[in-house]
Order: sequence, then structure tokens, then C-alpha cells
Amino acid sequence: MTAPIFRFNQQRDDLVQTVVERVVAEARDPVLLLNDAAYHELRRLDAAGKDSSRWRKLARSLGGLDHHAARQRLRELADEHAHDVDGNFDPRVYAFASRVLPVGLSILLRPQVLKERGLGDVLRGNALAERIRTSGPIDRIQRLAERGTVVYVPTHLSNLDSPVFAYALESARLPPVTYGAGKNLFTNPVLSFFMRNLGAYRVDRRLRHELYKLVLKAYSCILIERGFHSLFFPGGTRSRSGGVERKLKLGLAGTGLEAFIRTGQRVFFVPATINYMLTLEAETLIDDHLKDAGKARYIIEDDESTRLGRITQLVNQLAHMEGSCAVRFGEPVDPFGNVVDDRGESYDRQGRQVDPRSYVVGDDGQVRQDGNRDGQYTRELGEVAMEQYLCDTVAMTTHVVATAAFARLRAAHGGKDLFALVRRADETIVPRADMLTEIEGVQARLADLDRRGAIQLSTAVRGATASELLGEAERALNGYHASPVLHTQGEGVALLDPKVLLYYQNRLANHGVGWIGGVR
Repeated sequence: MTAPIFRFNQQRDDLVQTVVERVVAEARDPVLLLNDAAYHELRRLDAAGKDSSRWRKLARSLGGLDHHAARQRLRELADEHAHDVDGNFDPRVYAFASRVLPVGLSILLRPQVLKERGLGDVLRGNALAERIRTSGPIDRIQRLAERGTVVYVPTHLSNLDSPVFAYALESARLPPVTYGAGKNLFTNPVLSFFMRNLGAYRVDRRLRHELYKLVLKAYSCILIERGFHSLFFPGGTRSRSGGVERKLKLGLAGTGLEAFIRTGQRVFFVPATINYMLTLEAETLIDDHLKDAGKARYIIEDDESTRLGRITQLVNQLAHMEGSCAVRFGEPVDPFGNVVDDRGESYDRQGRQVDPRSYVVGDDGQVRQDGNRDGQYTRELGEVAMEQYLCDTVAMTTHVVATAAFARLRAAHGGKDLFALVRRADETIVPRADMLTEIEGVQARLADLDRRGAIQLSTAVRGATASELLGEAERALNGYHASPVLHTQGEGVALLDPKVLLYYQNRLANHGVGWIGGVR
């Protein structure tokens, strides 16, 4: 069966028109929406020192608009936003990317693969399968993708997540998806070319007014209604702390429930985790997490992923270390958080089969939307996703060693708060024997969680000795990051970069293994 997205361009014009018609038809007060748009855009543009005359003119005209004129102005603005959001899918680019993406990611994640395997093996994509491992109930998701629309809701760590997840879908023989990408990412000409032609639609996070949000939600909802499998990062942005998301932005995810209510067609949600041994933007992200100004830099435009020189430097530093990435698909659920079987049937927590439509039937027996009720259902779905994130987190070597190292750092400087620890300019020397004992303790706690299905251990962590983990993490961290992170010196281990250690230990913080104080 051909994936629905291959028919995307045949529907583009009608899709945009349907979005505009729905937004205008369901607008209760066009003047209020226009006034809200003018207010927010005036504030944004004036603060940035940019021309805001267009919006000032709109604001001044609102008092004289009759109902028809206001609705027409609303239609024009909604159409403008819908065309700006609109995505595109070119099967030729998809075929090209399917050949090129594995090669590019193979070399980025492990440059020495060219020497070890040869260009021919890399071009066949065999090397990448060793770097990006996919796991989870893939057979079931394949069947569900034929019975309804699948909405993936993975964790978000890096700007590499989209191409990595795209590769994971293809390697798992799952159909490609549409997804929203921050408009700031489209400034990179190479990245923009692929995103604009592979189903990505643009999300301008600078626009905070209600009309834009309505257009964006309508666009997403209609995509799902028409059977286009979708991808949302419900964290809203990359995890600044490195921790597993415990707060989600569920606006777009809620469009999956809305699409189900409007059409009755089955919609399945698949939580997933994207796990890296090393994160390209770790230093910038943890800095942003630690700064008060982090809230104002919701859209980071100057991190490592935007600087070609920085990427080249990091790739060169990777020449003698192993990279690793794991994408784990979680248990599929319906829009209400009920697990679903291979046939798409829903079962509640007591194992009883339930009809999803029964959740959205009104007092009159008709299926209908209810903002308060549906919002609560979406929040409950978010709770289910976050539970799965913890269970499907894959603990990597760097997470284990960083957790142990930061615990020893805190022990060496008892009473110091987080900011005093990460601002330390001097190195802390930990006896190697103590460091290995701490690593063994982390391993033991993780092994217990793994037995209970509360976390997953990477192949490199499972069965490795503490000494092996320390050596591998040291080579990885020091080979990837701009300055040494930790270094074995005789019988001691020097802890050199507390911030980077904090970032990687935070991945295990919400599991009760790493220090929780670093992710709050």
C-alpha cells in the first residue's frame, strides 16, 4: 500500500482552502481575533525594532469594520497564515533522501566508518543500522498504520531528531509522516530543502496570537482527518536540561482527538524516545537551561547545529570514538490513552475492551466536541505518554558515567547548590576506586529498573564492567565536546566540566537514579 503522504501534493490547494474555511466559519468573533493578532504583532515587532505599520493600520481600522468586512479581513489573514504554514512532499526528493540520509548520518555519528567499512558499505546504508537501533512493537504499529492514522509523539533532544526519526521509520518499514518544524530551522538552505520537500510544515513560534494558533491546529487536524500520519514533539522544543520531558505542550497533539471526533476514523498515538550517547547541542542547551534568560530564548538560533564550522569540528573530534543512538517506539494507544491491539481495538487499564466513541458521546447520544472534556482527555493522554517515556528511555554509557561523576562531585562539595557546582573553575579529583564503586551502584539501580520494565539498557551498558563504562564514556565525551569533560589521571579521575556532566546525568534524573535537582 502506498503511504498517504505520496498523495499530499494532489491535495495541497484544497487542504489550505479547507483550513481557511474552517477557521473563518468557526470564528465566533472575527473582530476579537483581528484585534488580538494586531496587539501581539505590534508588541513583537516594536520590541524587535521592526516595521509594525501594517498591524497599526489594522488595529485602527477595526472600529469601523462591519461584520462582513471583519470576516473578509479575517479570511485574508487566515489564508496568508495557512499558505505560510503549508508543507510539501516531493516523492523524487524522498527517494533521493532515502539513499543519502543513511550515508550522512552514518558519517556524522561515526566518521571512522569510512576507513573501517569502506565507501561502498556506507553507501548501501549498512553502517547506519549499527549506529541507530530501533526497537518496540514495530509489527503492531505497521498493522495499525494500515487501519488508521498514526501520530508519533517522541521525546526531543536535538535538531538531529527529525532526520534520525525519519530514518528510524524507514528502517522499521513504517510510512513517512508530516510534521511541524520551527520556522527558524528553514533558514539553513540544505536542511530547508529537505524539510520543505519531505512533508514538513512551518511553525512560527514567534507568533502568539490566537488566529495563528487556530490556523495551525486546523491544518494539523485536517492532515490527520485525511489519513496523513503525523509527528509531533509534544515537549514543544528540545529538552534544555537533557532530562526526559515531564511537562508537555499538547495543543497540536490534541488535534488527533479532534480529528477522531470529526470523522470517526481511528487515530493511534505512539509515544517514542530518541536517545543519544552524545548530543550535538548539549553545551548550548544546558547553558540555556541554567540561565534565567533561557525563558526568553525559547527559539535558539545560534547553537552548534546552526554553525557548519562547529559541526565540522565536532565531526573531526569524533574520528576515534563510538557514537550511538536508539529510537524506541512505545506501546500504541488511542486518543484516550487506552492500549490498542493489532486490530486497533482499545482496552482500558483493567483489560476491558472499550469503544473509543463512547468517550465523546454527549447527553443526546451524538458524538460531539467539548472543549473542557477534550482538553482533559488530551492531558490524560500526555500523562500516558510521559509514563512511557520513562519506561522507554534507553540508558547510554555517558548517562551512567555522568550520573556517577556528578554524584561524586556533589559528595566532594557537600552543601553547595547547583549553580555553585556548575560554576566551579577548578577540577575535582575523585579516587578512581570510588568512581568505579559509584558507577557500579548506578548500574545496580538501573538493572533493577530494567528488570521491572521501568527503563531500557543499551547494549553497551548491559553486562559492561564499571571500568569499561568509564573508559568508553571518557573517550566519547572528550572526543565530542569542545573541552575535556572528565579525565583519568593515574589513580584519580578529574571532573572537568560539571555542566556537561549535569546535562547527561539529567537523562536519568526522573527515574530516581540521577540527581533530580538538575532538571527542575
